Amino acid sequence: MKVVERYIMRRALAVFLAALIWTLAIVWTTQVLARIDLVTDSGQSALTFFEVAALIIPSIVPIVVPFALVVAVAQTLSVMNTDSELAVINAAGASRWTVVRPIMLLALAASVFSFAVDNGVDPYARQKNRELVASSRADLLSLIIQEGTFRKIDDGLFLQIGERLPDNRLGGIFVADSREEGANLIYYAKTGSIVERGDEKVLMMNDGVIHRETLTGDLSVIRFTSYAFDLSAFMSASSDILLLPKDRTTQYLLNPSPNDKMYQQRPNRYLAELNQRFSEWSYSLVFALIALAVAGDARSHREARVHPLITAIAIALFVRWLGFFAAGKADKVPQYAYMVYGVPIVSSAVAIWFIVSNRTMELPVAWADWMTNFASRFTDGWNAFKARFARRGTSGQEVG
Repeated sequence: MKVVERYIMRRALAVFLAALIWTLAIVWTTQVLARIDLVTDSGQSALTFFEVAALIIPSIVPIVVPFALVVAVAQTLSVMNTDSELAVINAAGASRWTVVRPIMLLALAASVFSFAVDNGVDPYARQKNRELVASSRADLLSLIIQEGTFRKIDDGLFLQIGERLPDNRLGGIFVADSREEGANLIYYAKTGSIVERGDEKVLMMNDGVIHRETLTGDLSVIRFTSYAFDLSAFMSASSDILLLPKDRTTQYLLNPSPNDKMYQQRPNRYLAELNQRFSEWSYSLVFALIALAVAGDARSHREARVHPLITAIAIALFVRWLGFFAAGKADKVPQYAYMVYGVPIVSSAVAIWFIVSNRTMELPVAWADWMTNFASRFTDGWNAFKARFARRGTSGQEVG
């Protein structure tokens, strides 16, 4: 590899790693916040939460890597063009392959990494994640005997234990059940206990009342000496973990078990997941080609065009949306499997045509003018708002 090629690869790699880390951090944070209820609702420790959070990373890596790559390539080449480095490379007689080769080597490495994570690491991480979530909700007995806290047992079902009494008895039991359509049930018992009947666990409530309120406002009160509330349905055992096609290994998807009930009901979902895994890795190569087609040649600063980074990201987002659309439809309509592979192949072919023909892939100039005017109006409006806010603050201080 030539010195210039190593220089380009080193710069692109630095930007790629920085973009990858920040993008992963942002996406990972949004995914983690959606699972914060694992601690708040299930009473799990912070260690379990962070373990579940860490297992999310492999699932977002194949999606984030191509976007980090297109940002890195477009930004690196754009800066090199601004610093006239691309013009110097062309003037020195170097071919366009001098710029293309290091970028494609980086894209190939990113594709191999994405393929390994998507087909090797992610399925096992998903299975481990489901096991942790299931085990955290399985120990319901230790969860509900915590004093003075409301716990969500199921959608529409909440339970509170007032205190723990001697002999493993419970005091001040409160249950709110809104799962029945058209009625809300509230149970209150002075005492109670957890009774095991074989594999079943029952909350036995003593000396209490049941309030039943309908949507029309009718209220009925029933007193009871003892009442058994079955908790077995909410005891999730690890053997009952439901594994979706996304959770299965690639080897299993290639040869599913005939006894798999989900495979018997929807075999197309397994084939669609397999097609997505075998095509998703290619988007790193596709996005690198798009970035090269957009920013890979020397351009004059006087030309009116959208910034190459914006153009590359916009085109990449459109291509990736087509890929997601095809993958989402493939489990219902098998013919969309052709589109799953066709989107990256056609996009790559179009980008290669632009590169080979020495053309630049860019958004229309009219779009550039519209975006420039929009940005200018937004900036003027924001400056006017800040000036008005500053005047109000100054007036308020003078009056005070």
